[in-house]
Order: sequence, then structure tokens, then C-alpha cells
Amino acid sequence: MSSKDEKEGNPPAYTNATETEGPVRADNFYTRNGLNLESFKVRDYGQGIVELDRSMKPRHLHMIAIGGSIGAGFFVGSGGALNTGGPGFLIIDFLIIGVMIFNVVYALGELAVMYPVSGGFYTYSTRFIDPSWGFAIGWNYVLQWLVVVPLELTVCSISIQYWNAEISPAVWITVFWVFIIFVNVFGTLGYAEEEFWSSLIKLSATVIFIIISFILVLGGGPKSGRYGEYWGARLFYEPGAFVNGFKGFCSIFVTAAFAFSGTELVGLAAAESKNPSKALPSAIKQVFWRITLFYVLGLLFVGLLIPYNDPHLLNASSSDVSASPFVLVGQYAGLYGFNHFMNVVILISVISISVSGVYGGSRTLTALAQEGYAPKLFTYVDKSGRPLFSVIAMLSFGGLAYVQLASDSETVFGWLQALSGLAALFTWGSICLSHVRFRRAWAYHGHSLDEIPFKAIGGVYGSYLGLFLIFLVLAAQVSLPILPTGYKRCTLLTTFASSILPFRLLEKNLGDAEGFFNVYLAVPVLIAFWLGGFLWKRKGWLRTVDMDVDTGRREHDWDEINAYRRHLASLPAWKRLYHTVF
Repeated sequence: MSSKDEKEGNPPAYTNATETEGPVRADNFYTRNGLNLESFKVRDYGQGIVELDRSMKPRHLHMIAIGGSIGAGFFVGSGGALNTGGPGFLIIDFLIIGVMIFNVVYALGELAVMYPVSGGFYTYSTRFIDPSWGFAIGWNYVLQWLVVVPLELTVCSISIQYWNAEISPAVWITVFWVFIIFVNVFGTLGYAEEEFWSSLIKLSATVIFIIISFILVLGGGPKSGRYGEYWGARLFYEPGAFVNGFKGFCSIFVTAAFAFSGTELVGLAAAESKNPSKALPSAIKQVFWRITLFYVLGLLFVGLLIPYNDPHLLNASSSDVSASPFVLVGQYAGLYGFNHFMNVVILISVISISVSGVYGGSRTLTALAQEGYAPKLFTYVDKSGRPLFSVIAMLSFGGLAYVQLASDSETVFGWLQALSGLAALFTWGSICLSHVRFRRAWAYHGHSLDEIPFKAIGGVYGSYLGLFLIFLVLAAQVSLPILPTGYKRCTLLTTFASSILPFRLLEKNLGDAEGFFNVYLAVPVLIAFWLGGFLWKRKGWLRTVDMDVDTGRREHDWDEINAYRRHLASLPAWKRLYHTVF
């Protein structure tokens, strides 16, 4: 570590000089960026079996971690959650799930710094839990994103209808489908830049909303609007901060969990940065604080300015922009044009999720093929660093968006959503369990915690807490079928639809077979994947003695790491805390 780094307290790079070696990138600009026919030819591999591009920069990773999980579920779906449980439960549940995500991403960060490989969390499940379970998680994650692409294209067309309902949705589906294909032509860099700028827009819009809302709460709005005089926290008293009691809490609990979905994509993106071990810890450290800041503050002002019994929220769906509490604030305040501004932001958010779906699904599919769990065709990586056939497979599913034009489109999309409704929860749980199992195997094979370059703040206890909170979300889902008649059932399927797949909320009667399987279909599908993986590879639960913690482990510059740790130990307690958390 240099004297300048010691003085400024910069974190170590966690790596040696060889880490930055990667795939052989083409010298030609057009080939490198996928802009000529030569770029489609298979590339020469550097390190590893399947080497993707390494054009991701730290700023990209930061924005993917922070802004990737801010979407239509936050801007629009939060209206239905506010109506279901009130502003009090809305804020409490988001804080609790923020703690869960904090532990999930730290566990992911520790594993990714040790083993930054293509496929991320799927490969950790294969390595530290059960190869068959890893197979199931990987394919379930691919299936989740396969569903996302057509659904988000559908929502894009719905968002445009806010301005013009006369043009056929098929036109807008085609336009945005072509745009997503265009972004993917540029490979990793195309995804990274699109996510950076779209996340910047989403975060900026949230900051603008927070500032405006603060002024409105103090009574600084136009005199012609609702907030022309001091507003304060009156809505927390009348009609109140909480509604529907424990059932309202459970329902929003589920919604909050899926509003954070997409944060785990930073683990996939890390494998395509020039120096994953340096860029990832910095992004991981900030993800919880920034997301919690934006989410909790934004929703606090929503609760202060919009009553939970507002008529616009009674039948709110995540595709109905007019039911967005962010739009309603502008309308009630008399801020002309604010509704159009927010609809543009929502449209950008939906496009962002579509691009993320292609990225996340294609990288996981490539990793599955690398492990022999998918056709070898999907290991193909071209000279611009694109997993070409995996990307084509993901993009081709966008054509399902045209099903919207059919009369029974809602039924079709309902079953598509049901296929992947639990994917995010199982993914997060697998990350936490992989971390616990890794730590156990690490100690068993004679290693100490000092040999782990980047450690999760909560250690295994944080991962256990994450698993416990995930179990609570599942338990909340189990409690929802016993809700009294007439209560709006906000199930895992509907909250998944409003957060990751912002389509129409589906209110199903769980007492009949169709309603039950619309909610729980993902469970038998996941079990089927697990059984398929077991019958294929004949590998089951891994014992601690059988877990390999050394193969593929990245070498690190321990002189630099130890110098940084000594410097950190010499700082005052508050500075140590600051550098550890931020």
C-alpha cells in the first residue's frame, strides 16, 4: 500500500497484478464493441473456461447495485402497498427487508471476492450446498428473467398509452423490443452504460421527489393545491398510520421483499469488471445505505402526503400510472407536468428491468452450460464478449409480449408469473446458506477468518438472520390465504408482479386449485428442477469434508491487505466504523 493510500485510508485492491489479466480483447474498435461481422466469431479465451468481457467499471457496479432494484414496483406498486397496510407498516417493512438485503449482499460480496466467477450465486450453491440444488436455482433464475422480458415489454406499451391510447400496443412492443436488442449489441458495455444512466435518472427523480415533498409537508406548495399550508404528519393521525393489523403487515412485508429484487445482479456483473475484488466491496458497502435512504425517505414522504384510503389507491395496479402515489403528489399539489415527468421515469425503469433481464438470464445460462447443466451451445462467447446464443435465447422470448393482443392474455401472463414467483426468495436464501456453508468448510480445512480478504459485517450470524427473515416472508405468504373474504390478497405472485414483473395485480382465490397453483406453482417447478439435476448428475447434498474451498480461489496481495488492516486498527473507533460500513 502506498503512503498516499495509508494517509487517505483507501481500501486495498484485494488482488495481485495477475488478476487484471482476462480475455484477449480485439484491437479493432468495431470488433471489440460488436459493431461488425467479425465480432460475432468465437473469441480466444484467456483465464477460465468461459471468459466474458471485463469492460464493467466501478461506477457501473455502484449504479447496478443501487439503482437496479428501483423500478415500477417502487414508483407505482407502492400505492397498493400503502392502501393495504398504511404508511406505518410500509416504512417498517421496508426497513426490515433492508436489513435482510444488507446481509444477503454482504454474504454475496464475501463469496464473490473469493470466487468472482460467471454465474455468481448459482455456482456458489453448486459448490457449497448441493450441485442438484444449484442446478435448480440456476434454471429457476433463468426462467425468472425469461418471463421478465415479455412482461416488461408489455408494461412499456401500457406506459405509452398514458399519452396515446389509440396506437396499437404491438407498435410500442416492437419499438422497445428493437431498443433492447440494440443495447445488447454492445454486450457488457451496453448493459453497463444503460444501467448507469437509467439508474442515475431514477435516483435523481427520487431525490427531486424527496426535496419537493419536504417543501410540501412544510406547506410550501402552490396555494391552488392541497399543500398550500403546513401539512405535517396529519395523515398519520387521520386516517392513521396502520390498517388491517397483522394481515396488513404481512402483505406489505412480501411487497417490500420483492421491491429490493435485482440487487443480487451486482454479483453477476462483478465477474465482468476489470478488477472484481476491488470494485465489488465498494459497491456492496454502499448498496444497503443508499437503497434504504432512497426507499425509506421516499416512502416516508408518500405516507405523509397521500392517505392510505385515497380513492385512486383502492384498485391500484402496477401498470396503472395514474395510481402511482408519486404522480398523485404532483397532481394534488397542483404541480403541472409532474405526472408526465414521473411517467417517463417509470417507462425508463421498465426498460431498465428488461435489459437487466436479458443480462441476468444470459449470464446464468452461460454459467449453467459451463458446468454441463445446459447445452454446450450456450458457452459460446464472441469476440466482443457477448454470450451470443444465451443472449439470443433471452431476447427471443420477448415475442411473448404480443400475447397481450389476445383476449385471454391475462390468464397466460398469470401463469408465466406463477412459474417464477418465488425465484428471488430462493436465490437470496441460497446466497445466505452458501455463505454459512462456505465458512464452515473454510474452518474445517484449516483456514482462519484472517485469510478472507473481504468479510461480511455480520459474519455467519448475518446470513442466519437473512435466512430467518426470508423464512418470515414465506411465513407471511402462508398466512395470506386465511384472510377474511373481501380483503385484497397481496400474495407473492401479485407482489412479484408489482415489483419485478410490474404487470396487473392478480387477486386469486387460494381456496380453489387454479388460485393455489397460480401462487405456489414455482415450488413444484423448483423441486422438478432439483430432481432433474440429481437424476442427471447423481450428486446430492455436499458434506463439509467434500467441499473444495481452494480450487479457483483468487490470489490476493496480502502485503497490501495487511497494511490496510494495520492502518484501520490505528484509527479512532468512529473512523473504523465509517471505513467498515462505507
